[in-house]
Amino acid sequence: MEVLPLVALVAVSTAVAGAARRTPVPAPLLLVAVGLVAAYAPGVPSYALDPHIVLPLLLPPLLHTAAVDSSYLDLRANVRPIALLSVGYVLFATLAVGWVTYLVVPGVPLPVALVLGAVVAPPDAVAATAIARRLGLPNRVTTILQGESLVNDATAITAYNVALAAAVGVSAGWAGGVAEFLLAAVGGVGVGLLLMVPIHQLRKRLREPLLQNTLSLLIPFVAYAAAERVHASGVLAVVVVALYLGHRNWQVDFATRLQEEAVWKVVAFVLESVVFALIGLQLPVVLRGLSEYEGLAAAWYAVAVFLAVVLARFVWVFPATFVPRWVSERIRKREPDTDWKSPVIVGWAGMRGVVSLAIAFSVPMSVPHRNLILFLTFTTVIGTLVVQGLTLPPLIRALRLPPRDTQAETLAEAQAQSEASRAAEERLAELLEAPENSTLPPPLADRLRTVLERRRNAVWERLGEVNPVTGESADDVYRRLAREMIEAEREVFVTLRDRRRIDDEMLRGLLRRLDLEEAAAYREETG
Repeated sequence: MEVLPLVALVAVSTAVAGAARRTPVPAPLLLVAVGLVAAYAPGVPSYALDPHIVLPLLLPPLLHTAAVDSSYLDLRANVRPIALLSVGYVLFATLAVGWVTYLVVPGVPLPVALVLGAVVAPPDAVAATAIARRLGLPNRVTTILQGESLVNDATAITAYNVALAAAVGVSAGWAGGVAEFLLAAVGGVGVGLLLMVPIHQLRKRLREPLLQNTLSLLIPFVAYAAAERVHASGVLAVVVVALYLGHRNWQVDFATRLQEEAVWKVVAFVLESVVFALIGLQLPVVLRGLSEYEGLAAAWYAVAVFLAVVLARFVWVFPATFVPRWVSERIRKREPDTDWKSPVIVGWAGMRGVVSLAIAFSVPMSVPHRNLILFLTFTTVIGTLVVQGLTLPPLIRALRLPPRDTQAETLAEAQAQSEASRAAEERLAELLEAPENSTLPPPLADRLRTVLERRRNAVWERLGEVNPVTGESADDVYRRLAREMIEAEREVFVTLRDRRRIDDEMLRGLLRRLDLEEAAAYREETG
């Protein structure tokens, strides 16, 4: 691909994603719609999806940023439903969709139908996290969807490889398929376990934030490539390493954390925007090879596969949710009670995405009905993104799921801050009693105590509103006034630079100090 079309793709897709934040339409849906329209706009080049780019270059960083932001403890607490969805459901969907395709589409061999089933089986990691963040789903539902999306690609890719081997006549049978699946799963986890500790130790020993963040950008590609090198699951290796690094992220220095968060936010935003735009742009490529099928017949096949994908998820989700609870008292005691509403949301939140398309494009040209596989994958991805993506918000509102208990979360945060402040006060008292600190001026100690008191009170003040008109708490008022004061200082610094009383280097240092203060206030405000 030439440089200019690539730059145009990134620029337009990020602009559309930014505009989507001002609309009620989720960014993935708007990006796909714009991509569909742009695919036939004059002057727009062909953006054929290359699986050799998407899988090793786009998927690892997207999985990494999703896994780092996930909670290892929450995922471990919900490992049973996550495993049932990311492994059990993907295999079930492969068989169910493959069987429906075999029955509906004349002349399609069962192994080829199973290839399609494996391709469309995994819900998309990017779509799931993007929609879940936007909708503010309950914590447990969000954790299950995110955990499923982190692992299911590995299951689907392995199932695809087994089905593809059968379709081209080189299958090693069921035993060989099970062995390949175990190699991919155990090997991917093993590679991740081998890499995670050395990588983390290397990050801790690098003292330069720029070097640490350069390493951070390389980690997902290294983990993915190392696992694929030994024919294991690169997806699982990336997830294992990222979960460990996210769980231990507090052990690196603050400058690295601040810089890393900003860097990965930009990377994730750009890649997610490009990925969804690419989905819409594939329409001409998909339709180009569909001439052998009649329009009405192809439309019927697309509807049948879409319905099979949607219904198979509900057929699996409800028994997987309730049957283990009925037969095991241990599960009932360990997991919170659930009603029928959460499984409905989990069942309907099965949007497919770019991974399915990338796998479909990797189907060899020698496989019979390859063009039909591409077409049915594309229509399924578009159908789930549009139908389920657009109806999921009103469905959640209609079911009236209990929202996150922000009051309880704020109370827990305030209690944690109080305990930490108490420990900090005790440590400060010890330090002030030390001989080397005996000559410290009293204003310095008072300043340290004031900062500590400010941190402790900030969270408690969020629990009560003091302004009935604006709803601002005392902490809100403090931050607003602090920002106004910082802005006044910033204007003075710029004026002094313009009058040549200070130079640009000094200006940058002064502005950085103000930026850090404003960033601290902003982080407190947004959590």
